[in-house]
Amino acid sequence: MARRWTFADQLGEHFLDAADQPVLLIESRAVLRRRRFHRQKAHLVLSALRHRAAELDGQAVFLRADTYGEALARVREPLTVCRPTSYAAAEFVARLPDVTVLEPRGFTTTQEDFAAWASGRGRRRLLMEDFYRDARRRLDVLMDGDDPVGGRWNFDPENRQPPPPGGLDAPRPWRPVEDEIDEEVRDDLSRWERDGEMAFVGRDGPRAFPATRAEALAALDDFVTHRLPCFGPHQDAMLADDPVMAHSLLSAALNLGLLDPMECVRAAEAAHHAGKAPLASVEGYVRQVIGWRDYMWHLYWHLGPSYRDSNHLAADVPPPEWFGELDAGAVRARCLSWALEQVRDHGFTHHIVRLMVLGNYALQRGFRPRDMADWFHRCFVDGYDWVMIPNVVGMSQHADGGTLATKPYAAGGAYINRMSDFCGGCSYRPAERTGAEACPFTAGYWWFVARNEDRLKGNPRMAMQLKSLHRLPDIDEVCARERDRGSTPP
Repeated sequence: MARRWTFADQLGEHFLDAADQPVLLIESRAVLRRRRFHRQKAHLVLSALRHRAAELDGQAVFLRADTYGEALARVREPLTVCRPTSYAAAEFVARLPDVTVLEPRGFTTTQEDFAAWASGRGRRRLLMEDFYRDARRRLDVLMDGDDPVGGRWNFDPENRQPPPPGGLDAPRPWRPVEDEIDEEVRDDLSRWERDGEMAFVGRDGPRAFPATRAEALAALDDFVTHRLPCFGPHQDAMLADDPVMAHSLLSAALNLGLLDPMECVRAAEAAHHAGKAPLASVEGYVRQVIGWRDYMWHLYWHLGPSYRDSNHLAADVPPPEWFGELDAGAVRARCLSWALEQVRDHGFTHHIVRLMVLGNYALQRGFRPRDMADWFHRCFVDGYDWVMIPNVVGMSQHADGGTLATKPYAAGGAYINRMSDFCGGCSYRPAERTGAEACPFTAGYWWFVARNEDRLKGNPRMAMQLKSLHRLPDIDEVCARERDRGSTPP
């Protein structure tokens, strides 16, 4: 067998053709210099890569170099590689002599299957719900013959409840114990930063996510056993004292390739069949893995490299320094300050915080979509180009004009108040549009709608909001105040 070159997000056994296949691993410092990554993200990636090298021992050639090219110049044998997960990396390996590029792995739907679905007869537009149902049938997940288990494909109405009054009774998640490899990684990162070779955002901290296959399996088992049963109903809720709630925290392990997504799906499905997890919770989790995750992956390639520059709403404000530097202390709005604090201290928040606090704020303020995609890529431990371009440019910032999502995910303070406990201790009032206590999300929402009225006129899902806009007696004052506020910390 040819030696298999596996990138640092291709670390699982399913990226090899046999358990004893020879492997090439490369640690490139230039990758860490290219962007100001979160310190904990850089730690996790290097830790995972070095742990994999240690596990494989003599089966792997592990090269540390400044660049991939420098390392590859030391390799004197043909290589195979599964197609990398970004356009830049895919173009790089395609140009290399003596490197055979294979089909990508680590997802549940092949590109051939996606192409067949996308070009299916009568398909006028791509909808995630249609893709998800097709994947359920094709992969035979939560199916009862030709019908979905329980007679329904979708349990979203049950899975969008606000947080329970006494908090969510879910056990704390599994966490890893650091070892000597983590100590070495931390020493190297600190030295490179002191020497001015690279710079990071965020704070260092104990590694909180799996860096090995064994750790990833332990985290998966912990989630399925202890938190999956209560995951579904409150998956869209936010609690200041419980940033994890019942979320799986498996996205980083999946995106490093430490877990095969189908093993996560089958484990959740088995828990339901054994009577240990309700269908609504299992369906909600399955939807995230074989639905949303795969859909983002395929749209990244389907929409092409120019998609990252989409800017339908003409958002041209650079994200301000306090936002980019994760300066939570500069912000009075409790939800936004809390969200930035979570990113600063952990390199992670769950999906609703990303979409309805961080993304919502950027959308309202008109931050450049491409810059926001880069920010999420750099600052989140599970952030990669293929994840963040469609999620941020399309879903969060509506920069594609509706290709991915049928309406902008903009919302005022009322939504945050309903789905969290942030507003009670905040300086601002979610019902106020003007005055000293005006919520920057509420006022910002109406400024966003007014500013983009002409661009949103053709969207039927925005018709009611556009009608309401002209019924607001204080809309001119709201817009004037929000223009003055601009991107200063709220």
